[in-house]
Amino acid sequence: MIRQVFAVFALFLFVQVGGAYAQEKTVPQSKVQINLSFAPVVKSAAPSVVNVYATKITQQRQSDFNDPFFNRFFGQNSPFTQRRPQKSQSLGSGVVVDKSGIILTNNHVVAGAQDIRISLADGQEFLTELVLADEETDLAVLKVKNPPQDGFVEVPFASDESLEVGDLVLAIGNPFGVGQTVTSGIVSALARTGVGVSDFQFFIQTDAAINPGNSGGALVNMRGELVGINTAIYSRSGGSNGIGFAIPASMARFIADAGIKGGEIIRPWLGARLQAVSNDLAAGLLLGPPRGALITDVYPGGPADQAGLVSGDVILEVNGRGIADPGAFEYRFSTQPVGEQVELYVARGGDALVIKLPLVALNDGVGGDQILLENAGRFSGAYVREIGPVEIEKYGFPYDFTGVIVKGLVDNSAAQRLGLREGDIILSLNGTVIERAKQLEKIVQRPVSGWRLRVRRGNQVINSFVSG
Repeated sequence: MIRQVFAVFALFLFVQVGGAYAQEKTVPQSKVQINLSFAPVVKSAAPSVVNVYATKITQQRQSDFNDPFFNRFFGQNSPFTQRRPQKSQSLGSGVVVDKSGIILTNNHVVAGAQDIRISLADGQEFLTELVLADEETDLAVLKVKNPPQDGFVEVPFASDESLEVGDLVLAIGNPFGVGQTVTSGIVSALARTGVGVSDFQFFIQTDAAINPGNSGGALVNMRGELVGINTAIYSRSGGSNGIGFAIPASMARFIADAGIKGGEIIRPWLGARLQAVSNDLAAGLLLGPPRGALITDVYPGGPADQAGLVSGDVILEVNGRGIADPGAFEYRFSTQPVGEQVELYVARGGDALVIKLPLVALNDGVGGDQILLENAGRFSGAYVREIGPVEIEKYGFPYDFTGVIVKGLVDNSAAQRLGLREGDIILSLNGTVIERAKQLEKIVQRPVSGWRLRVRRGNQVINSFVSG
């Protein structure tokens, strides 16, 4: 009894002190309110959460003679080894975000799958097609192939930035394949980084129990609105330890809209490199507490350059929202639609500036005209062009990096037989650094006895010699 009285008094005191905030979001103030249930929220949101079954078929080598001698002698080419299809199935969850049958889930749930099906809480099953798969955000968009005439129940997205630490949330999904399950908790933190799940480090952390199979499920608020897509857990055992992570609704909405519009993701390009602001830098820049994203380099002629941003600027806000670090900036910036503009609040040498930055897509065509190498001996049949910002951003090259990239190959051409691949960057030939496509075209037409070829392929640099 004493404990109950103390609890009621504590709640009363909290409400009194809460002031204006308590007028919008209150805690239970009576026994009637304490007996309230999450059931109405679940009834609203749960029909929009589906189970996702992704089937993958891989070719496994199996030997009729499981003998170390044969395996050691013949290796992978043993005449007793056959390729046999191996079926595996991953289980996850998904969220219906459009009544026509558009479903959001995690990319890692469906990656590499040949057959993806979803089932509703009532047991109905539907075949889907993969409309969009984005590894950078670990999100994927599915579309039901033959939706029912009356469609599906969709979950509404929460308004941007409505979530606060301490808000009650529900996680809905299919953990361990046991069936649809609802767990409750609070928002433990916002803008969590270092999770290592996607390229955009800006996660909602919650203590609502999230387990394997919850991936792709819904995190909803007390209005039944989608605030996040459950994605990962921090666990050493594989089970929930009260630390789960969800991709925020604004990023999920961005990917969902891309899927609805045709499956192409067009992100804005800044054209600048950023780094975190340390305590020493903050003191030197007169910023007070360390915050913001420091510009360290600007791509000549890129959007940042044209807007007037320079190295040494610190971006503190995007459209009025504070920026804690470069990860926060990347998240805020990347969820803005191309074709519009953002307003940046920038610190420069003790002054405050407002800069309007047009949102421009990273154009794969930038980098000069594409050339087909003809009458070029071993290099004939290769389509090449000069390195542009796409490759510079992808590989993290310096902004003044120059080179020539292979954009395509004619089938059965000399260049293809040489071993060149699409995406190879030709760095040098016979010791001559290659900077321009026209330069390469002239060099490869020279009669020589052989070529010393230096090529960058992915993160590797390959040196080889081939006859002329």
